[in-house]
Amino acid sequence: MQRIILFFSVLLLSTNLLAQEEFDVLVWSDECDGSGVIDTSKWYHQTQLPDGNSWYNGEIQHYTNRTENAYLQDGAMYIAAKKETFTDQGVTKEYTSTRLNSKFAFTYGRVEIRAKLPFGVGTWPAIWMLGRNIDEPGGYWQPNFGNVGWPACGEIDIMEHWGTNQNYVSSALHTPSSFGGTVNVGGTSLNDVSNTYHVYALEWTEDKMEFSVDGTVHYTYDPAVKDASTWPFDAKQYLLLNVAILPSIAASFTESKMVIDYLRVYQSSPTGQQETKPEEDVRLYPNPSKESPTLRVPAEYLGGSLIIHTLDGRAIQSKRLTKVQQQVDTSRLSPGVYVLDVRGPGGMGRAVRMLVE
Repeated sequence: MQRIILFFSVLLLSTNLLAQEEFDVLVWSDECDGSGVIDTSKWYHQTQLPDGNSWYNGEIQHYTNRTENAYLQDGAMYIAAKKETFTDQGVTKEYTSTRLNSKFAFTYGRVEIRAKLPFGVGTWPAIWMLGRNIDEPGGYWQPNFGNVGWPACGEIDIMEHWGTNQNYVSSALHTPSSFGGTVNVGGTSLNDVSNTYHVYALEWTEDKMEFSVDGTVHYTYDPAVKDASTWPFDAKQYLLLNVAILPSIAASFTESKMVIDYLRVYQSSPTGQQETKPEEDVRLYPNPSKESPTLRVPAEYLGGSLIIHTLDGRAIQSKRLTKVQQQVDTSRLSPGVYVLDVRGPGGMGRAVRMLVE
C-alpha cells in the first residue's frame, strides 16, 4: 500500500503527461511473446455456431480452438485461416479459422494493434470490439452480462480488410441508428498490408471515436446527439480478433494468416490534469523503445533530476539532469511500463510514461 501511495504522490507532485498522451497508463496488453499456445488467460476461443449451423454474414468457416488456427511463434500471434474439411457441432465445413474474445473489457482509452493482414479474395480479417452486454450464444461475456442484442450493444470496427480490395482498410461503427448498410465508416489505402506491419489504433473518449493507421487519422465519429441510438459506447467493450472466409474465396486458396505483434490498451491516469505547458518542453522518443530512448527537457530543468519508477511506485533508477538531450538507460530494465519523474530544480516537473519492449 505504501508503494501505491508513493506512486500516486509522484504523479500528483508532477505536472502531468503531455496533451497527446491523455491515455497514459497501459492497463492491458498482449505482447505475443513465446511460442505455441496463445495466452488463454487473456483470450477465449469463440467456436459455437450461433444458430447451430453457420456464422453471420454468410461466413463459411468453422472457428476452432486448435493451435493449427491460432498460435504464437517468433514473438507474434498468428491467426491462420485454412482450407480443410473439418467437422464440429455436427456440421462439416471446408475452411477453418479462429475467433478470439478478450477476457478484458473496458470503457474509454486508446487501443493499438501492430499487425500484418492475410491476403486473398474472400478473406475478411477484423480487429474489432463489441459491448460486453451483447447476448450472443457462445460468447465469453454472454453468461454473466449478455442482456441486449446487436446492434444495441454497439460495435466498434477498428480495422477491417477484404481480400477483394487489397491494401484498403476501413473502420466503422454499428449502432441502432446505423447498422447493416454501414453508414458510419471511413478508410484509407496503405502500402502492402499483408507483408508489412502497420499500427491500427482507436482513441475512444466520452465525446468521439478517432481511428488511425500509423498515426494518421482516417475517420472520426462524433455524432451531434449522443443517445442510446447513436452512442451505445459509455459501457464496457471487449476486443475480438478473427479471419472470416466468405463464399467468394478463390478456389486456389489454401491458407493465409493475420500476424499480430502486439495489442495494447491505455487509459488515463487517475491524476490526469490539463496540460499547462507547451507540448514540446519534455519529450521522450522513441516510445515504446527496444533500446535506450532519448529524453529532451527545457534548459530550466537542468540541475534537476530524473527518477524512474515502477508502476507500484518503487524508485529504481535516478540521475541528475545535466543536458538538454540525453539517453535514458534501459539496458537493465525488463520489458514493461515505467513512469519517469522528470523534475527541474525549482520543483516543476512531468510524469512521463515509458514503455520498454
